[in-house]
Amino acid sequence: MLNVFITVDTEIWCNGWDNLDQKFPESFKKYVYGPTTAGNFALPGKLAILEEYNIPAVFFVEPLFSAKFGLEPLQEMVGLIQDKNQEIQLHMHTEWVDEVGDTLLPNVTHKLKDLTCCSRKQQSQLIQWGLARMAEVGVDNINAFRAGSFGANRDTLRAVADNGLIFDSSYNLSGPIGIADMAPGELLNQPRLIDNVYEYPVSVVKDPIRQTYKNVQINALSYTELVNYLNCAFELEWDSVVVVTHNFELLSHDKTRVDKFAEKRFRRFCQYLDNNRDRFNVTGFQGHTPNNIQPQPSITSGKLFPASLRYMEQIARRFLYH
Repeated sequence: MLNVFITVDTEIWCNGWDNLDQKFPESFKKYVYGPTTAGNFALPGKLAILEEYNIPAVFFVEPLFSAKFGLEPLQEMVGLIQDKNQEIQLHMHTEWVDEVGDTLLPNVTHKLKDLTCCSRKQQSQLIQWGLARMAEVGVDNINAFRAGSFGANRDTLRAVADNGLIFDSSYNLSGPIGIADMAPGELLNQPRLIDNVYEYPVSVVKDPIRQTYKNVQINALSYTELVNYLNCAFELEWDSVVVVTHNFELLSHDKTRVDKFAEKRFRRFCQYLDNNRDRFNVTGFQGHTPNNIQPQPSITSGKLFPASLRYMEQIARRFLYH
């Protein structure tokens, strides 16, 4: 069977770094609940669809914002996920570090765009703080990590290991960062043991039109492309597929309306997994037995016709929801 990880990067943004205290209450409401005329479609909407089809997911929760805004908002966000018995792991966006003086790291006076701006010691300190913070809100069984914006390097893996975690899922071939010096000479596509940490790379596919790598992400590929990728991975007898989504991806760009394209796509994807449990083991990192695949298989290319339809669909989405 093919292991399928549906990973949900769960985070809050305030549309810039000015007037954070004024912006945060409304931003929290939009990013965590996503109220629309059809109901709440941020975390509650995503959790409801997962529950409807009995699909487990991995929620990589970002806690650094709580260094500025306190424990209660983080507790509220975590509570929504725990109420639906979904797995919670650790996620970190270092852009919050300079907003709280020396609370997280001493002597940081500028934006840290990602973890690669930090030394191994600093990365380890941030992860240690994040684990302690999550334990304060009742999450004490974390064993996996993902760097914000996939901004990780070899020191990230060492810092993850320093803190006793088993898994990392920061490696991502589709962006300008996310691979760094993690596995020189290799293009990771399947689980790989590096410095005592099992790296589970974000799954990517080569776009047949632009010839670039794209995340296997709910907001990046069409339903047909997602299903084609799963079936291809199964036929090639791969170990795992790591799918990416976010807590707010079922919403329009301004977070006020349901993106009906994204909502339908995610629902159909979960339904497909539910109907094919004999081939796809949808799972999480807690209790998972890791694998170390060598050599790594080649990155697959998508099919031209589904990709062309996706481009047309994305144009419609931008017109309606951006």
